[in-house]
Amino acid sequence: MTAAEAVLHDGSIIQVTIHGDGPALLLPARLEPHPPAEAETLRRWGGDPDLGPALVVGLSGSNRVIVADYEGHRMAQPAALTLTPDNLAADLLAIADAGGADAFGYYGYSWLALAGLQLALRTNRLRALAMGGFPPKDGPYRSMLAVTRAAHTASTQPPDPSAVAVEDAEPGDWDAVAVQTTEAQTRQFVTLYEALQDFDDGAAPVPPGLFRLAFAGSDDQIDYSPQWGGVRVSLGEPLARHLDELTAAGWEIHVLPGLDHLGAMHSSVVLPILTGWLRKVGWVRE
Repeated sequence: MTAAEAVLHDGSIIQVTIHGDGPALLLPARLEPHPPAEAETLRRWGGDPDLGPALVVGLSGSNRVIVADYEGHRMAQPAALTLTPDNLAADLLAIADAGGADAFGYYGYSWLALAGLQLALRTNRLRALAMGGFPPKDGPYRSMLAVTRAAHTASTQPPDPSAVAVEDAEPGDWDAVAVQTTEAQTRQFVTLYEALQDFDDGAAPVPPGLFRLAFAGSDDQIDYSPQWGGVRVSLGEPLARHLDELTAAGWEIHVLPGLDHLGAMHSSVVLPILTGWLRKVGWVRE
C-alpha cells in the first residue's frame, strides 16, 4: 500500500491510498474500522461495516485500487454550496491524479454511483463505470431533492424530544430517529440535487466506448413519510423496467432478487458481480 493526498475543489485535502497492481480502479470507500457499537448498529440496520476493506482485498489482486473515503470526507468537511456535479467530477479526477491514474475505472454505490455517471460525462479518462444502487436511467432526482430538503429543514430545527438515537431505534423506523447531521452536511446534498433537476439521464451522452455496469436490489425502494418529503425513491424498479433498453445501449444490468438498498451493498454481493464484469471487459491484470 502507498499513500497520497488530493486537493479537492474547495481546497480541502483528502487522504488517498493505493493497493495492488493492474488497471486503475477508483473506489470511494471507507477503510477505517467502525467503532464496535457503530458496527453493530450498521449490522442491525442491514449494513456491512467491513465493506471497504473487503472490497479492497477482493479487488487489489487484479487491479490498482485507488481508495478515498469521499463520503466521510464530505461529512467532515461539507461543501455546502459547492457540491455541484462539475465539482464532484473534478474531485474524483483529483483523487485519480493523486493515485497516479490516467485511464481508470470507477465503482460507486448509491449517490456515489450517481457521481460516477456525472464523471463519465465530463472526462475521456474513464474506461469502466460500475454503478450500484442507483439507476443510469430514470434516476430519482426529484424524489431525492425532496428527501434532502426535508433533511436539511430538520437539521436547522431544535431536536425533537421524542426522537431516539439511531442505535436505539427499530431498524427501518426513520421517523423515530433523531437527526444527526448538521445544516452544512445536509445543505451540500440539496445543492447537488438542485443542480441535477434538469439533468436528463436518458439522453446523457455516455461515451460509446465506456464499459458500463449497473445493479440494484429488486426491493430497493423506500416510501418516505411526510416528515422526510412524502415521496417514493425507487432504485431497483427503473433498472428492471429499462433492462432491455439499457442492455441494448451497452450496459450490463443485474437486478438482484429480494435485496434492498443496504442488502445489495454488501461485499458478498458486490464482489462477484464486479470482479466477474471486470474480467469480462478486460479491465484486470492479465
